[in-house]
Amino acid sequence: MSLSVYQLTIPSLLRGFDVLSTYVEKAAEYARTNNIPPDAIISARLAPDMLTFAGQIQRASDKSKGGVARITGVEAPRFEDTEVTFEDLQGRIANTVHFLKSIEENRFVGAETRAIEIKFRSIGGVFTGETYVTSILLPDFYFHIATAHGILRSRGLPIGKADYLGRIG
Repeated sequence: MSLSVYQLTIPSLLRGFDVLSTYVEKAAEYARTNNIPPDAIISARLAPDMLTFAGQIQRASDKSKGGVARITGVEAPRFEDTEVTFEDLQGRIANTVHFLKSIEENRFVGAETRAIEIKFRSIGGVFTGETYVTSILLPDFYFHIATAHGILRSRGLPIGKADYLGRIG
């Protein structure tokens, strides 16, 4: 049995945003419980040249909606990177999920062979939809979730692999 590009992307992306939403909830509760200013977590980063916790969520949002738009030929909504509270981050996640759920499955027909041109600083070229999804879109998306996880762990949040994996099934 083969998997469609829709099956490879939308359920995985939605599950990833469920994980990120849970991270934001846990971070907000941790900040409240431990009397930590929310910005100490929202603006936290693992290294000086890496994005903040908020930045990881923003890039996961941009990568997923932009990637799905590329492979389906629809236009992705543009979100400004203005999130500064836990509520703002939940709103960004909800807006991204709303967009992803709005893409009809039939838009993915033929996506595996569709030519996708990428012009990033570190990656460039023309890829098939299948290569783009499996080698660029999903690994990049999961990188941002894993980095958000690492930021929260570095701030003392008691989260682990089960949190990263999220709800299965």
